[in-house]
Amino acid sequence: MVMQRHHLTCAGIAFALYLHHLVSTIEVPLDLPQPPTITKQSVKDYIVDPRDNIFIECEAKGNPIPTFSWTRNGKFFNVAKDPKVSMRWRSGTLVIDFHSGGRPEDYEGEYQCFARNDFGTALSSKIHLQVSKSPLWPKEKVDVIEVDEGAPLSLQCNPPPGLPSPVIFWMSSSMEPIHQDKRVSQGQNGDLYFSNVMLQDAQTDYSCNARFHFTHTIQQKNPYTLKVKTSKCHSKRSGWKFNHTAMYSARGITETTPSFMYPYGTSSSQMVLRGVDLLLECIASGVPAPDIMWYKKGGELPAGKTKLENFNKALRISNVSEEDSGEYFCLASNKMGSIRHTISVRVKAAPYWLDEPQNLILAPGEDGRLVCRANGNPKPAIRLGTGEPIEASPPNPSREVAGDTIVFRDTQIGSSAVYQCNASNEHGYLLANAFVSVLDVPPRILAPRNQLIKVIQNNRTRLDCPFFGSPIPTLRWFKNGQGNTLDGGNYKAHENGSLEMNMARKEDQGIYTCVATNILGKAEAQVRLEVKDPTRIVRGPEDQVVKRGSMPRLHCRIKHDPTLKLTVTWLKDDAPLYIGNRMKKEDDGLTIYGVAEKDQGDYTCIASTELDKDSAKAYLTVLERPDRPRDLELTDLAERSVRLTWIPGDDNNSPITDYIVQFEEDRFQPGMWHNHSRYPGSVNSAVLSLSPYVNYQFRVIAVNDVGSSLPSVPSERYQTNGARPEINPTGVQGAGTQKNNMEITWTPLNATQAYGPNLRYIVRWRRRDPRGSWYNETVKTPRHVVWNTPIYVPYEIKVQAENDFGRAPEPDTVIGYSGEDYPKAAPTDVRIRVLNSTAIALTWTRVHLDTIQGQLKEYRAYFWRDSSLLKNLWVSKKRQYVSFPGDRNRGIVSRLFPYSNYKLEMVVTNGRGDGPRSEVKEFPTPEGVPSSPRYLRIRQPNLESINLEWDHPEHPNGVLTGYSLRYQAFNGSKTGRTLVETFSPNQTRFTLQRTDPISRYRFFLRARTQVGEGETIVEESPALLNEAYTKNHVDIATQGWFIGLMCAIALLVLILLIVCFIKRSRGGKYPVRDNKDEHLNPDDKNVEDGSFDYSDEDNKPLPNSQTSLDGTIKQQESDDSLVDYGEGGEGQFNEDGSFIGQYTVKKDKEETEGNESSEATSPVNAIYSLA
Repeated sequence: MVMQRHHLTCAGIAFALYLHHLVSTIEVPLDLPQPPTITKQSVKDYIVDPRDNIFIECEAKGNPIPTFSWTRNGKFFNVAKDPKVSMRWRSGTLVIDFHSGGRPEDYEGEYQCFARNDFGTALSSKIHLQVSKSPLWPKEKVDVIEVDEGAPLSLQCNPPPGLPSPVIFWMSSSMEPIHQDKRVSQGQNGDLYFSNVMLQDAQTDYSCNARFHFTHTIQQKNPYTLKVKTSKCHSKRSGWKFNHTAMYSARGITETTPSFMYPYGTSSSQMVLRGVDLLLECIASGVPAPDIMWYKKGGELPAGKTKLENFNKALRISNVSEEDSGEYFCLASNKMGSIRHTISVRVKAAPYWLDEPQNLILAPGEDGRLVCRANGNPKPAIRLGTGEPIEASPPNPSREVAGDTIVFRDTQIGSSAVYQCNASNEHGYLLANAFVSVLDVPPRILAPRNQLIKVIQNNRTRLDCPFFGSPIPTLRWFKNGQGNTLDGGNYKAHENGSLEMNMARKEDQGIYTCVATNILGKAEAQVRLEVKDPTRIVRGPEDQVVKRGSMPRLHCRIKHDPTLKLTVTWLKDDAPLYIGNRMKKEDDGLTIYGVAEKDQGDYTCIASTELDKDSAKAYLTVLERPDRPRDLELTDLAERSVRLTWIPGDDNNSPITDYIVQFEEDRFQPGMWHNHSRYPGSVNSAVLSLSPYVNYQFRVIAVNDVGSSLPSVPSERYQTNGARPEINPTGVQGAGTQKNNMEITWTPLNATQAYGPNLRYIVRWRRRDPRGSWYNETVKTPRHVVWNTPIYVPYEIKVQAENDFGRAPEPDTVIGYSGEDYPKAAPTDVRIRVLNSTAIALTWTRVHLDTIQGQLKEYRAYFWRDSSLLKNLWVSKKRQYVSFPGDRNRGIVSRLFPYSNYKLEMVVTNGRGDGPRSEVKEFPTPEGVPSSPRYLRIRQPNLESINLEWDHPEHPNGVLTGYSLRYQAFNGSKTGRTLVETFSPNQTRFTLQRTDPISRYRFFLRARTQVGEGETIVEESPALLNEAYTKNHVDIATQGWFIGLMCAIALLVLILLIVCFIKRSRGGKYPVRDNKDEHLNPDDKNVEDGSFDYSDEDNKPLPNSQTSLDGTIKQQESDDSLVDYGEGGEGQFNEDGSFIGQYTVKKDKEETEGNESSEATSPVNAIYSLA
């Protein structure tokens, strides 16, 4: 799939539209004095609707505000004298009101608008006002046109002259369009041309129609009627009209070489004006209809400008220029020959500008010039003026006229004026106004301050800085305050103040400053440029073929600048898509739920921002079940066959693979449809085999990969004649439902097998004895019961079909049996051998066949659990049985309960049921392994222990000897080693003292008997408490406040150590000045001199401290110890790093106290020891 993509930059479009302004002249702000400038006017050739008011537009600007006046047909038009005419306020637009009556035709003529103020007069173009006309077609009588078949013919239209000219088209009087092709076509003059007339052309009439633009009316000319004369009898087979060439020879029409119907002769000439479209036309007659080809003498047809129209009979060359002059010829050819016509094309030109005069702004003392240069063919005459011919205007010493140029020297304030340049020749004229304004103005920036411009990366952009001043200021651009002027390379500065960038890059972002300077001062403004990433669809929708009801997804993943608001819209078939309940629009695509046929089409994803947009398109094809076949037809009717033909329905994008033909008959099963046959999807006709005496009706179902269509509308009925049956019933059986009967059944013939009316069956039977006699009975239902039969004896049976036309062939003989009775004997000598705790082996002596009284089906062993060998254990005594099909004398009974008493008896079984039971046998089963305990419950009352509780097995299967418990710790993927506990059979509780509050435990519990251990029940300890503790434990160590507190304590200890070290270095003595809570001993000799001699040996306890046995100061014990939570334990791991569940327990307090040292743990003691 090729994804169709279109990327468009909004800024790029705006930039392209603005390019023509880059070279335009600088506008004078309206707050400054200036001559008038025409800003809006009506077109030169102005056609108006007579039903509406007339508006002749003329708008102008200037300072002072201009006043307006008009001329009509070269004379002053006094608006105030005509009550129907008014002029809009502050505008020159004329309004001619006909609501109160009047004739618009009275106001036709040539109008010109004059806009004046103190500085000059501006003129509009001459406006030729005409009222639209749609005259009626003149009445005329049109006779029947007789023409020979194969002859050329042209039907003239000659429409009434309208303004503007009407649009011509041909239709029949019943408003059916006339089919056009290379044989029959309409010319540019409106006539209808027949290269040769055919017989079918007389099947309709021909009327020329003219549609008028303003009145929106269509006028119809009286229709032409053709009478085509033929040279011989003809066939009316409609297929001939699609192959004209074959028809000519078949109808005896003479084939002719081409000749031109328009234009006439071998050559002609045509003049066209420069800039308009040139239309050349050649229409030729001939049998067969000729083909037209176009050429240019001495060269190729203009490239990129030519277009063939009207079945190659017309050549259009758009926007003609002088280079398109020359000789063109058209070549008309058929198999009989060719002919050509040469058209000499001359290109003339109405006046066109070479240098259109532009407004001129001068400062006092400056020089300048107005240039008015035009060209045309013939060369136009140039006339200059100032509202009047320049020769008649007052003399101006600073002005000099030199041909098509006006030169100004040393202009002064007061020399402002408006000048007109008129260029005219025989094909038209041009009028341009240009003013000369003499001003003395310092620079000013006309744009808003601090503009923000956003642009897509790598796109062209411009920064605008419109300015004004007189003399014309010089404008320069700077970026980010740098001193270099921006011009050249990626930048291009234009005269109107715009700075153009060929390709905006990320490094181009910044603040740009434009500075306008002249001799009177300077002005500046700033523009901020932001370069944005482009919007791109990185994964667009792809063409998909889906089945109806599926859920297709159309991708649209977009990459865009995050600072721009993104809008994603979807189109279907180029129209906005309605997102209903079946569609879900997401950030990266569109999902359609339960797609239907109406969802098929083109889907376009459009990603747009304020600056650019990108689009991607894909086609969604929906596969539907095919439409039903139609128009069933029966042909080739025969005794045993018929041809069925149908028209296929639409395949709905999935090719039809099969057709199913069904039939229905109205005798045996009316209204029920049956499959008749199946055919490939490539056929639409089939010969169907039929059966006698069936009133058939057919329908067809189409099948494709999606499913089956609705059945077609049924065909007409077709009934076949009757015949005797050709087959007999199938599935004949004879079996007894009671011990003294035999029921004979068979599959009856269906509607297509009966072959005739009054279908019945002849049933015959006899005992299987060649000497026996046959019995028979004729029935209509597929069942017959024979009574008073011996018990289970064989019979020979025949069932033959018969109808009113005769019997079917002799049927085959089938063996059946009369009814069975219960067996009369039971198996004997039943012996039991125990195989294991759940299975036994049986042997028995078979019964005699004469006692079975029917067909032996199986031997059955009925058994039930009588009791358990365990005391006080209730058991179910439900009877069960095991079947041993066929005539056999051994078998195995399994799935018994261990350690139980069982009883067993045997019977033999035939089709009627069980025979008498054998003697009851008793046997015990040995012990087995127990089932799993009924439950295993785990509770965690705290973090130190886990309580386990369980129940005895539901099926002990023996005497329980105890329980085995295996458990292991695990933490994520790590598991500890397995530990084992054994318990007595009466113990059902256990408490585990855990050594690790973090890990969980997995328990495996099994009960055991003397035979061995039974099934295992597995449970795991809950994880809630452990996870909560683990989270808190880890969080504390990583909290910022905890880390900060530890750092502060360490810093404080470090400062104290430094202070003590300094004190220590002074000699060990220092005066005691502070009052202390503890009192020195008065007997101490050091008290008198106020000093205290402190040595390392005199370590004494502080108040409230505790002294250990060895005299050291012991830290106060904390109520909470991390050892209690396992922090002090030494976990053991295997060599591979796996945890094996060994934990150390909390040490005794006495041991801890004995190992603690005051110097090592107390900061206070450390200070004294260093002082």
